[in-house]
Amino acid sequence: MQGKDSNRSGVTSFFTKLFRQQIFIPLAALVLLAVFNLIADPGFFKITLGYNSAGNPVLSGFLITILDSGSELAILAIGMTLVTAASGGQDISVGAAIAISGSVLLRVLCGTDPRPEQLQAPIIVAFLVSCLVAMLFGAFNGVLVAYFKIQPMIATLILYTAGRSIAAWINLNALPIVSEPSFTYFGEFIPGIPIPTPFFIAVACMIIIGLVLKFTNLRLYTQAVGINANSSRLNGLNPAFIKFISFVILGLCVAVVGLIKVSRISTINYSVIAKDIEMDAILAVALGGNPLGGGKFNMTASIIGAYVIQLLTTTLYKFNVQSDALPAYKAVVVIVLVVLSAPVVRDWISGLAKKSKVKGVA
Repeated sequence: MQGKDSNRSGVTSFFTKLFRQQIFIPLAALVLLAVFNLIADPGFFKITLGYNSAGNPVLSGFLITILDSGSELAILAIGMTLVTAASGGQDISVGAAIAISGSVLLRVLCGTDPRPEQLQAPIIVAFLVSCLVAMLFGAFNGVLVAYFKIQPMIATLILYTAGRSIAAWINLNALPIVSEPSFTYFGEFIPGIPIPTPFFIAVACMIIIGLVLKFTNLRLYTQAVGINANSSRLNGLNPAFIKFISFVILGLCVAVVGLIKVSRISTINYSVIAKDIEMDAILAVALGGNPLGGGKFNMTASIIGAYVIQLLTTTLYKFNVQSDALPAYKAVVVIVLVVLSAPVVRDWISGLAKKSKVKGVA
């Protein structure tokens, strides 16, 4: 009898510790959505090998769509996590900034001719220019937040409002079209590789940020500033610069996503490109269990949260949910998951588990 109580106590302790892990909520959400789709339609997980119009092998299926579209969100979640941790707020201008960086990229590639027969500059040069511009706009947001001490959501509302108009102005309201086939490789498939290229780009970004967080003090400084900026200043840090650099890093992430977005269709639609993606990026950070008020963060949890958001979106589309009703369904599910990830709720559940354990021992 005592052995059974001991085993029960051990299991309870294991699940209590597991639930308190920050990464538990996004993983649990991933498993729940996967099980739901498995029960509702096992065909959801079917992956087929086919050929595109160029005769190259490509994989298709809902899981491939999640890897493909979710990778854009995962890249944005990297920068949004740092901004949230350092500033205690969120950047709502990333969708508009993607439009600007994509527009700059096309401007450099096409020059003054919206439909050139040949590229006016190498793709790598155009990408570097778009990175510079996106980082400058990130720096603009960072200056407003870090040095003028404007609340992040208010500061980034400026670019959120004007960004798409700026993007259209860059190309004089024209819609440049790139006819170079190799340009599509970044947003679709590399010939001979059946897995979408955005997934490899996202993996590269994850590796880079992982190395940066491991071999530099960026994680420590960002968390210290987010927890208590005044204390971090007394310890020799420059809170304003840490906040500033987090927005610049987010700008770099924006440029990468901008490249993927415009290369998918070889052109741009200023009013539609990356529409509402900022909300999904913020939800990914929240779903990862990261406090939206700043402080400690878990980058892995944010990245998993990004793919969970895309899995949820794909699931809703799979079951023919109307596009205008999609945000409502998504909001309900995400609210439940975010509430479960809240420290107060976790502590309450842990308290119940402890009481159950005590009663079991008694």
